[in-house]
Amino acid sequence: MGYRIFLAGGSGAIGRRLIPQLVAAGHRVTATTRRAEKAEKLRAIGASPVVIDVFDAGGLLAAVAAARPEVVIHQLTDLPAGLDPNRMGESIIGNARVRDEGTRNLVEAATSAGARRLIAQSIAWAYAPGPEPHAETDPLDSGAEGGRGISVGGVIALERQVLEGSSMTGIVLRYGHLYGPGTGADAAADPALHVDAAAYAVLLAVERGAPGPFNIAEPNGHVATDKAVSELGWRPDFRLAV
Repeated sequence: MGYRIFLAGGSGAIGRRLIPQLVAAGHRVTATTRRAEKAEKLRAIGASPVVIDVFDAGGLLAAVAAARPEVVIHQLTDLPAGLDPNRMGESIIGNARVRDEGTRNLVEAATSAGARRLIAQSIAWAYAPGPEPHAETDPLDSGAEGGRGISVGGVIALERQVLEGSSMTGIVLRYGHLYGPGTGADAAADPALHVDAAAYAVLLAVERGAPGPFNIAEPNGHVATDKAVSELGWRPDFRLAV
């Protein structure tokens, strides 16, 4: 029997590749989008859509309560289409707000609804300078400045709230740079990660994951991925069937 799942960020690049995997595995998915015109696309791939903004704390609380999830998945970002460099400056600030304030609202809603597991998206290039490849136990770059400082600050806030700030089992997936369908990129710099393999890691975290962070990336010299392979059974070459 599958889980009841609340997926925050269902219409994003990972969400659209994740929902079919969750549904095929027998899970019941409620998925969010900020835009009403995307709701039917979520329904078409098997999810029950909810139109909500993560900064609407009251509305989010009600939406999560109505879904009665056992598992909550955080795939929310605020990034421009194709990572448009002309808009990245403002997006860094907006994305950090999602990771801090948005995560806080989602954690509160999930806790109130009685969810048992919380899985959140993070990034694999937020480590402090030091010997590579970085293991999950290495420190994040809390001393970073400028745009990187804003971005890493948001990551640190998200991870603390997921891993330390709730009674739920908290799992953080530190993704490499995404490429593949819906990302606007056919390839990515190391550490790289295909969007299908990113979504597959979430499915495994739902069904097998122990608490803590996991580096999720293709083999590279910057971050070690042994933990995800050995503990989750994750495969970087996973792709959805066409």
